[in-house]
Amino acid sequence: MISTPPAPPGQLRLAKQVREQFVAHACSALTTIAGVVGERMATLSTSGGNAREMQQRRDGLLAYQALNSAWVKGTVGTWQKALAPPSTGGGVGRFDPSAMTLLEDDAVENKILSSRLALSILDKAGAELNDLRLRVLHLEGTRELTSNDVLRPEMMAQTVVEQWTKAGLSREVWSLVQDVIQLQMLETLTEGYRQANQYLISKGVLPEIDLKSQIRLSTSAPASQLPGTQDLAPRPTGRDGHHVEHSGSSGVEESTPLARSRARAQGLLGQLKRVLGERDGNGEYALTRPEQLSPKLAKALNQSVAAETRSSSRAGVAHSEPTPDSAGVAKLASDLNHRTQAIKKQASTTSEKATIEIVALMFQSILAEERIPAAIRVWFARLQMPVMRVALIEPEFFGTLHHPARKLIDHMGSCVLGFDSRAISGSALEVEIKRVVQVIEQYPDTGRRVFQLVYDEFQKFLSKFLTEKDMARKVVTLAQQVEQKETLAIQYTIEMRSMLNTMPVRDEIRDFLFKVWSEVLAVAAVKHGAQHQDTILLKRTASDLVWAASAKPSRADRARVIQDLPNLLQQLRLGMVLLGYPGAQQEAHIKLIGDTLADAFMSKTESIPQDRIDAMAERLSHLEDFIIQDGSGDIPLDAASIEMLVGIDASAIVVVADGGSKPNQAMVAWAQELQPGTWYTLDHNGVNSQVQYVWRSDHKQLHLFASVDGRSFLIQARRLAAYLQAGLITPQEDEPLTARATRSALAKLDANPERLRS
Repeated sequence: MISTPPAPPGQLRLAKQVREQFVAHACSALTTIAGVVGERMATLSTSGGNAREMQQRRDGLLAYQALNSAWVKGTVGTWQKALAPPSTGGGVGRFDPSAMTLLEDDAVENKILSSRLALSILDKAGAELNDLRLRVLHLEGTRELTSNDVLRPEMMAQTVVEQWTKAGLSREVWSLVQDVIQLQMLETLTEGYRQANQYLISKGVLPEIDLKSQIRLSTSAPASQLPGTQDLAPRPTGRDGHHVEHSGSSGVEESTPLARSRARAQGLLGQLKRVLGERDGNGEYALTRPEQLSPKLAKALNQSVAAETRSSSRAGVAHSEPTPDSAGVAKLASDLNHRTQAIKKQASTTSEKATIEIVALMFQSILAEERIPAAIRVWFARLQMPVMRVALIEPEFFGTLHHPARKLIDHMGSCVLGFDSRAISGSALEVEIKRVVQVIEQYPDTGRRVFQLVYDEFQKFLSKFLTEKDMARKVVTLAQQVEQKETLAIQYTIEMRSMLNTMPVRDEIRDFLFKVWSEVLAVAAVKHGAQHQDTILLKRTASDLVWAASAKPSRADRARVIQDLPNLLQQLRLGMVLLGYPGAQQEAHIKLIGDTLADAFMSKTESIPQDRIDAMAERLSHLEDFIIQDGSGDIPLDAASIEMLVGIDASAIVVVADGGSKPNQAMVAWAQELQPGTWYTLDHNGVNSQVQYVWRSDHKQLHLFASVDGRSFLIQARRLAAYLQAGLITPQEDEPLTARATRSALAKLDANPERLRS
């Protein structure tokens, strides 16, 4: 094996300096980020909501005010400690069996949160990060950054999350402000990567980067690849063929297929920016800041959009117009190409011409996608000119997957790729896509704002459209009730354990209250309402049982027990009937309770004071005020429990309950990232079904897929992650529509680069 000679000391010092400057930039920004987070917490503490939510937000604000300085100090300290010279051993990214560890639940949760944050940074800053990575590797003469390198977004994100919890701040508070933290971290690290690249370029380090020369073709390369390179190395697997998690890996490197798809797409954008930079003649991307359109080009674009709008208005009157077919779309694409070339002639700069050509090539690819119904491709074609205008004045369109124009096209495309083309015409989905396009056309000068507006509206439409069918609506209703019931049962148990912690209550009564009566109260709350008189009576029964089962040294207390016992036992039976317990099971519980009460009746020990019983009864009557619905715990789910709880026939519902293999945290994170409307292939019990993801519950514990044959698949979160891990649920599309279109455009430009200027 030939050893790599060490890099010159001057280059190593320069690499160290760029890391120090990057960390200094991040540390200085963290104080500002903490202030912005505090402002969000203060705003939330005074916003609307029920009493419990408002109290939680106020408590969160107080906790943050007391602990945020510790969070900032811990994060800064960890980042600075990580500036120690990284090891440059050749084993970076390889599997080390000795590094395998069992992770605590808290560590897993932190990894999930930090992975989401890191992936969002990769989406935004992938191109800048990849350029910086290549320059640093060039300086150090190494093949890959170490897993704890401060330049890795996953390292920076993991530190932020871990120090948050170490400072004593809860994940519940994090969930309230994670969007603010994400946005601030995106801006901070993206700017840090940009400054670092500019610094190295000023020092003469790879002013121009040849992407192709950086692609590693050897299977001995490390498994961790960042956007802009190809992941060709084998990844460590266990005996079952699944990827193995180990403690030396980062949260992103053994990430989900969705994350790897995003990374590949972000790499495409980086390549696209370099293509644009080369054509500009300056060796760098010309559109790094918003620009004004040249007057002739702006006029040509306005006239084109206006003509399209007038054509749409006339077509709206002609109701006899036939539904478009593939031939009609091909003619439309040809006409659109002629108009594009005419507009391109009005461009006054090389950058304008290149941008127009690339957007046109992207839409050629979209319009040639036969899996999109022709009726929808017609409306997609209408978006070319508005998107072209946005791409010309907003360079971010070519720099990130987060641009709302891209997200809108990708989401609409993912919804219609699996749609029956015969049923799409005149459907509510087609009407909504038509409305979205027309709104965009009406506001041509608003840029990304109108795309963001209609994207948000489209998501709201989907949440209703996907669940409006009768069976889907029923399944969603019952799933919401099942999750609510199980969440309440778990929290009722926790709260009753707290209330009975210091009371002298017999074990038999404790077990009955925790295992049976918490379920009774949860079902009653779902069926009747938490403050319904029947539910209140069942809550009172719990406190009555605790009192009846305590010692009765006085004659008056024993007389009261004898008098109230028939009614108490009747209420206990009614509660168990609510759970669907058969008679024999009810009698077994009643006998055990009766024996316990008889023993307590004869006991001469000290009884529970009445004021404590009254306090317990009062707390039980308002139990929901003390419950934090965090979705913790597993939900025992089956068709029988659904029918018992909701009272509907569950024969058309395929319940995929918890069980099977345990998924890793990356797959759990992926399961929470699925977008409503997207299509998948589901292999359940050996039968493949084409299914659409239509709904997730509030606590993300239950997920609903609808098949084309009318069946509904209700899947729990962990089982969904396990199915994704095992390949039993696979997305029908492995990359976004605009990323695929970008790939097609780049291939055509590679074959014929002259068309950018022609």
